[in-house]
Amino acid sequence: METTEIDSHNEEQAMTTPTEPIAIATKVTGTFDDVVTRTRAALAEQGFGILTEIDMQATLKEKLGEDMEKYLILGACNPPLAHRAVSVDRQIGLLLPCNVVVREDTATENSFFVEAMNPALMVQVSSEPGLESVAADASVKLRAAVTSII
Repeated sequence: METTEIDSHNEEQAMTTPTEPIAIATKVTGTFDDVVTRTRAALAEQGFGILTEIDMQATLKEKLGEDMEKYLILGACNPPLAHRAVSVDRQIGLLLPCNVVVREDTATENSFFVEAMNPALMVQVSSEPGLESVAADASVKLRAAVTSII
């Protein structure tokens, strides 16, 4: 994601323009089911359980009759990190669990993107400095999970 320079005198722009990349991401090859299995295993290795699963392809087909590539959203939760986060700011639950997307690269056969929400966005959105260490620890774990998917 491209970073936009923020005019410190433009409060509206400063509140809405992200300064952190939105995702921790990698691109891998294999079958969709295999990549999802490897993603689940990598997240589990870092202490994340999957609380939710949204099959966007199936949902959009069923609800809207729209076709799209394979696209799965996994709601990943690391209980100790989640507890630390909500202990600092109860509203942070609005940004939990950490979404991890496995989606098909439509330009390359048997190629998929695995993208985890960047936890640094929690700090940016909430402006709560107490979340910085939680976000840093979550980033380390998510980066380790994503980069281990080969």
